[in-house]
Amino acid sequence: MISRRMILRSGALVAAGSFLPGFARRALAQEREGKKILVFLFLRGALDGLHAVPAYGEARLAQLRPQIALPSKDLLELGVPGFGLHPSLGALLPFWKEGSLAIVHAVGSPDGTRSHFDAQDFLELGTPGVKSTPDGWLARALREAPIAERSPLDAVAVSPRLPRALQGGPEALAFASLDQLRLRPLAGGPGGPQGRLQARAAFEALYRDDASAKETFAALEMLEAKLGPEAPKPDAEYPQGPIAQSLRQLAQLIKAGIGLRVGCADAAGWDTHLAQPAQLANNLRQLGDSLAAFRRDLGKRADEVVLIAATEFGRTVRQNGANGTDHGHGSIAFVLGGGVRGGKIHGRWPGLRDDQLYEGRDLAVTTDLRSVLAAAAAAQLGATDVEKLFPGFEGRALPSLFAL
Repeated sequence: MISRRMILRSGALVAAGSFLPGFARRALAQEREGKKILVFLFLRGALDGLHAVPAYGEARLAQLRPQIALPSKDLLELGVPGFGLHPSLGALLPFWKEGSLAIVHAVGSPDGTRSHFDAQDFLELGTPGVKSTPDGWLARALREAPIAERSPLDAVAVSPRLPRALQGGPEALAFASLDQLRLRPLAGGPGGPQGRLQARAAFEALYRDDASAKETFAALEMLEAKLGPEAPKPDAEYPQGPIAQSLRQLAQLIKAGIGLRVGCADAAGWDTHLAQPAQLANNLRQLGDSLAAFRRDLGKRADEVVLIAATEFGRTVRQNGANGTDHGHGSIAFVLGGGVRGGKIHGRWPGLRDDQLYEGRDLAVTTDLRSVLAAAAAAQLGATDVEKLFPGFEGRALPSLFAL
């Protein structure tokens, strides 16, 4: 007798071919290229936008950060007066120059919380100050998107669990690694093709009457059919590290033509209370090199994909006594991909005088992050109803971010 627990523990995760509904079989039969895709990379921990893209033209920045501010001569030139790019992000400079990378500065949430947990929930739910919202902003974007034919792999997250941004909407799949989705023989059973067939038969017997399981297994079998038993090699060299590995897997799925419309990944480690210069130099290099490899890896599909990298809030303008910064307010967002009005810093710069700072200590938010997300959802998914995307939001999609 083979139990459900035994099958799940063994790692055999793909269903029998008979589980595949008609729409999944059609998706397998044709490459689903030409579909625009939105990728959201959550920089968890509160990235200091004033360190990543310093406003060196503001003399107060160096005064308030005497030990941690980078001198202007060490920054990369963006061609925007008074602003430079951290040298660790040098891999992104070619995309800035070609116009496929934009930066939104002084961006964030209207809610003033400095709690990571609350701010991250508010971002994923898309309802600042309200944690009772039943679904995430990406779930609503997918639900509102005019997608003619759904795929069982409309949305995936490279994560041990489904992020709140995707909860409450159409079916979405979360996994820590694509390797977890490979069909493996059952523990104690025969190996090779025979073992794989036995695993399929066991799944069919256990889940014959479970509609939601069949949909999930259909998605997993599509992955198996598209990607094959071995992961294809990427078309670009990725650095080591979790950001790169997450983006590498998303690139594999995009290039496989499985019908992916939304991808999610996380990048932690941005909470720089101490020794910020060294910590961010490493983290920003990982971020920049990973984003550059991701765009190169996409090849001919690169202009179908837009990636937004954003954080829950920024850092204090003043450094603390440990050569770090504390929880703040406004930060930055990177927008990379096709149709982006790149080579520009979007948003309104608020200034760094005491009377211009939020609560006298933080970079003020002049662009609601929801405006950025709404613009991307409209450009990539066709979800244009901002009120349905972000309940209670009275703003609009950032008009200058994407070419019409």
